[in-house]
Amino acid sequence: MKLIKHVLKLKGSSEIWHIKPESPVYDALQMMADKNVGALIVMQSEKVVGVISERDYARKIILLGKSSKETLVREIMTSPVIYTTPNETIERCMALMTTKHIRHLLVIDGEKLVGIISMGDLVKTIIGSQKELIRQLENYIQENISLT
Repeated sequence: MKLIKHVLKLKGSSEIWHIKPESPVYDALQMMADKNVGALIVMQSEKVVGVISERDYARKIILLGKSSKETLVREIMTSPVIYTTPNETIERCMALMTTKHIRHLLVIDGEKLVGIISMGDLVKTIIGSQKELIRQLENYIQENISLT
């Protein structure tokens, strides 16, 4: 069973993009576009206070007719945050994300934020594991056919 720490390792990037709660939503959107991510951690003095995602923007700004330049991140961020630990299984995290209807999950080790994973990261990891298993099974079959 693969753990979240394996997902973070495969993901490679250890950079965690964050924004302050008093920043305009427009700045958060610009940062998400620049970094090619779908969510940012909202931090106040090194403490995680929320998450802002493209979904928050769509539902709480666009659909309500608000301005992203005049609305602050703290007004639309999701808080409290839902998180996992590096030693949790991929399967449990997928179930949590599905149940909570979220696409991004913070990874916290003790008191320290160590990463953020998306549903896409989990699916990519599972597909990679399945491809490796298929490769191993094909090799096994080929070896056994050669022996007969």
